[in-house]
Amino acid sequence: MTVRNNAADAGDLPRVSTGSEGLDDILGGGFDANRMYLYEGRPGTGKTTIALQFLLKGVSAGESVLYVSLSETKRELTVVAQRHGWSLAGVEIFELVPPETTLDPERELTVFHPAEMELSETTSLIFKEVERINPTRVVLDSLSELRLLAQSPLRYRRQVLALKHFFTNRNCTVVLLDDLSSSQDDLQLHSIAHGVVMLEQLAIDYGAERRRLRVIKMRGIQFRGGYHDFIIEKGGLRIFPRLIAAEHHKPFSGEFTSSGNVELDELLGGGLERGTNALLIGAAGVGKSSVALTYAIAAAERGEHAVFFAFDEGRGTVEARARTLGLPLEKHISSGHIRFQQIDPAEQSPGEFAANVRRSVEVDNARVVIIDSLNGYLNAMPDERFLVLQMHELLTYLAQQGVLTILVLAQHGLVGPMDTPLDISYLSDAVLMLRYFEFDGTVRRALSVVKKRSGNHEHTIREFRLSSAGVKLGPPLKEFSGIFSGNPRYTGTVMPEGSAG
Repeated sequence: MTVRNNAADAGDLPRVSTGSEGLDDILGGGFDANRMYLYEGRPGTGKTTIALQFLLKGVSAGESVLYVSLSETKRELTVVAQRHGWSLAGVEIFELVPPETTLDPERELTVFHPAEMELSETTSLIFKEVERINPTRVVLDSLSELRLLAQSPLRYRRQVLALKHFFTNRNCTVVLLDDLSSSQDDLQLHSIAHGVVMLEQLAIDYGAERRRLRVIKMRGIQFRGGYHDFIIEKGGLRIFPRLIAAEHHKPFSGEFTSSGNVELDELLGGGLERGTNALLIGAAGVGKSSVALTYAIAAAERGEHAVFFAFDEGRGTVEARARTLGLPLEKHISSGHIRFQQIDPAEQSPGEFAANVRRSVEVDNARVVIIDSLNGYLNAMPDERFLVLQMHELLTYLAQQGVLTILVLAQHGLVGPMDTPLDISYLSDAVLMLRYFEFDGTVRRALSVVKKRSGNHEHTIREFRLSSAGVKLGPPLKEFSGIFSGNPRYTGTVMPEGSAG
C-alpha cells in the first residue's frame, strides 16, 4: 500500500509499483510516491493497459484509485479489463465523455466542446472528484482532449501546471496519458512531469509488429536507459528489460564440461570449460546440430538441465535426428532435464528472446544453452542494426553465470569456398570448423578446432561421421592437405578407409 508521506525530499519518498514487474525493474523499484508521471505513445501502444495495471496494483494493496477518462467510456474500459482477465470493481472511473446513447447532433458535443464547456470547468470537475474520493493513485486519460480544449499552447501549459500543483499536496501519485496527437516537438509535458515513459509500436517488413518502450526522463531515479522490448498479452504488458551483463555475476567453477564423446573431448584439450561459449560453423547438414545435441545429452546424463533453442527446425525433426544417432533426446525431454523450445523467427523480438534465456538460467538452472542457429536469429531480426552487440551482451551474461553456450552458424555453400553471413568468431571462446570434403568419389566430413581461448587443443583435422552410435571421430588426417578447400590432395601411400570410426 502507498505510504502517505509529506517529505519534500525525493530521497525520503517511498517507491510505488508501476504494476509492471518489468518497468519496476527498469526503474529500480518503481515510481517515487506523490509525483506526476507521463506515459506517451501513439494509439495502440498499450498506454491504457499499463495505466490500468498501475491502478489495479493499488487496488490489490487496499488503496483508493481513480481513472479519469476524457476519451473512453466506462464500458470500453471494462471490455479492455475483461479481455485481460481483470475486474475493475475497486477502480473508481470518472467519465468526462459524451454518453454513448446521445445521438442528437445538437447535444452530441455539449459535454466536451470548447464553446459549451470551458477548460477550467473541466479541470474543476476533476478536482472535485479527486477531493471526494481522495485517491492515492490517479490516471488521467488523455491529455490530447485537454490540449484541444485549451486551444493555445500557453493555456494548455498553465492547465497542466494547475493539475500538477493541485496534486502536489494531496499525497497522490498521478499518471498522465498522451497519444502524441500534437507535434512531436511539443515538449512542454516533459518539462512539467517528474518522469516520462515513451511507448512505441513498430511495423517490420514481415511478421508481427514489435513494441518497445524507453524511459526518457525520471527525476531523482536511477533507471536503465535505452529501449526495452515488450508485448501485450492477456494479463497486461510484459516488459523485457534490456539485458546488461555487468549487473549479473555468479561465482562458479570453470571445470571442463564433457561432450560425452572421448575423441571430441581430446580434440578440445579436455573439453569445453563452464562459462565459455563454442561456435560450431559449417555448411548446412554437415553435423553441427548433431554435435550440439551431444552436449545437451551429456548434460542430462550428468543430471544437469540443458535448454535447446531451435530457430530453424521443429521438435519432430530434431527428435528424429536424435533417434537416428542413437541419442535418447526424447527420454531427457520427458524427464525435464532437456527443454526444447522452438522459436518462431517472425514473432519474437531480441528482448523477449534474451528474457527467455535468462529465465532458463535463473529459474530452470540451465547449465548448457544451445542456440541453433544464429542464422535463424539473424533472420528473425532483419531490422536490428545492433544484433552483434545484443549477442555480445547475452554471451557475456551467460559466461558470468557459468553456463556453457553452444552456438550453431551455417555457412553459405556446401563444398569449396564458403561465405559466413554473420562473423561473431571474435566473440567466441572456441570455434569448431565442420566441413565437407570429397575424396575418391565420396563425400566425407572433417572437424577441427580452429580457436580455443582457454587451454590447449589439438591442431589436427579429424574425419568424423554420424552413425547410429552417435558422432564418431577418426584419427588425425595427417596425409591430406587442402581439406578445408573441399578438394584435398592425398600424400600418403596407403589408401585411407572410406569413413571414420
